[in-house]
Amino acid sequence: MKVALVNVAHPAIGSRMAGEHLPPLGLLAIGGPLLDAGHDVQLFDGDFDNTPPAQLAEQVAAARPDAVLFGHSGSSSAQPVLDEVSRRVHALLPTAHIIFGGVYPTYHWEEILRRQPHCGAIVRGEGEETTLQLINALERGTPLDTVRGIAWRCAGVPVCNAPAPIICNLDAHRTAWELMGQRRYTYWGGQRAALYQLSRGCTHACTYCGQRFFWRKWRCRDPQKAAAEIAMLYREYGVRVINFADESPAENQAAWRAFLEALIAERLDGLALVGSIRAEHIVRDEAFLHLYRQAGFERFLLGLESYDEAVLARIQKGSDTREDARAIQLLRQHGILSMATLGVGFGDERFADFWRTLRSLLRYDPDQIQFMYATPHRWTPYYKQVQERAICQRDQRKWDYRHQVLAPEHMPPWAVTLCVKTMEAIMQARPRAIWRTLVQPDARRRAAMRWYSRIGLRVWFTELWRALVTDGQARQRTTVAQFWAQGAAREEAPLETIRFLPARAHTLTQ
Repeated sequence: MKVALVNVAHPAIGSRMAGEHLPPLGLLAIGGPLLDAGHDVQLFDGDFDNTPPAQLAEQVAAARPDAVLFGHSGSSSAQPVLDEVSRRVHALLPTAHIIFGGVYPTYHWEEILRRQPHCGAIVRGEGEETTLQLINALERGTPLDTVRGIAWRCAGVPVCNAPAPIICNLDAHRTAWELMGQRRYTYWGGQRAALYQLSRGCTHACTYCGQRFFWRKWRCRDPQKAAAEIAMLYREYGVRVINFADESPAENQAAWRAFLEALIAERLDGLALVGSIRAEHIVRDEAFLHLYRQAGFERFLLGLESYDEAVLARIQKGSDTREDARAIQLLRQHGILSMATLGVGFGDERFADFWRTLRSLLRYDPDQIQFMYATPHRWTPYYKQVQERAICQRDQRKWDYRHQVLAPEHMPPWAVTLCVKTMEAIMQARPRAIWRTLVQPDARRRAAMRWYSRIGLRVWFTELWRALVTDGQARQRTTVAQFWAQGAAREEAPLETIRFLPARAHTLTQ
């Protein structure tokens, strides 16, 4: 079967302002099994060059695929764009099977199937095996009620099949890196880059995150095989930057250390590694942090979220502020940059809270910072905590953690924006940050700081302008629950059977 994999242009400022893009790893991951099974697969990456919806739809339709698979990592904010492109593709190619996949469709499957008649099926959860089984069933004309892990229409009614088994062996399917084609994916200052996933899942229960429901449990690739694959990307594809997509790559200390040692043994001179990690794992691994740097790690993102222990307990972060500060110090001692992320809106802040946040950041002294806004996606436990709160942003395309969504109770939205932008300016313009950006002796760290500062400056002005001038705020009071009134009703059990199918077989109803 001829299959088109489609990545739509994401509206978030990170995609549009940075000028650099990473390959859509999720689509490459399902592309490997499809290619190995003999299917004709082509990737259409609209996010790479910000292809307008109409133009992207025309490109896809011109290829005359039998099935069009839409997937994205943008969650809620990218879904409206995906809906538009898929409708246009269906209008141009009405006989093609339109299939959705990803986090948002996994949880909102019933709503999508009711509102998007052109969508014939949804792959829920991990897609490598489920997508292959679905495409094979469509090609052979076999009943879809035998395909575990999908939602579809049975006699015109949205139904959800039994969940697919979790993929325990992450090395069982290969990633179709060849689908990147001639696109020059870059990151970290224009260097050829790739997105990589060493592990899946997270053992922690942060209320604002739905990953533990999507991935179910933590699993890891074979450390030696993972290092060999990264070496292949380095030598055969010229990749010089690897951005890890893991939620918690160092969960298993033994496997993590084996991976670092395997990478060091590959002798990939000049390869830069960046990713996210929990502060507690940095502190835990103090005795062998030198291996982090030897393996090539140049920056870690630390999700601190808050300086306030009460807020951290409320969102079940499971972290310790002393460990957060210690992790930043340890990374600096070993020549690795730290990026601290802070959440705005978890504690419904006042001016005094922002002042204390700034003082805490100055004490932590991270190299880079990012402020994110609390965003109550329908599938997260956090949604239940704030479902009666009012929202100030009704445009779903802006539910991307970079726009205020929850209406502040004690401050107007514009005042929150000014506080956040003021803290960002102080942190990036303080003498220590300037020294690290302009004159520190480590050339690679200096270049990374300059790259981040250039992008950050553009984003800072753009976000400030949009928040104060161009972005509309909700004029009438709408609660979180009212906004997601048509969303998934069972967000905490996304991979369980919701509606049992009749015993007899059925075929896809468009």
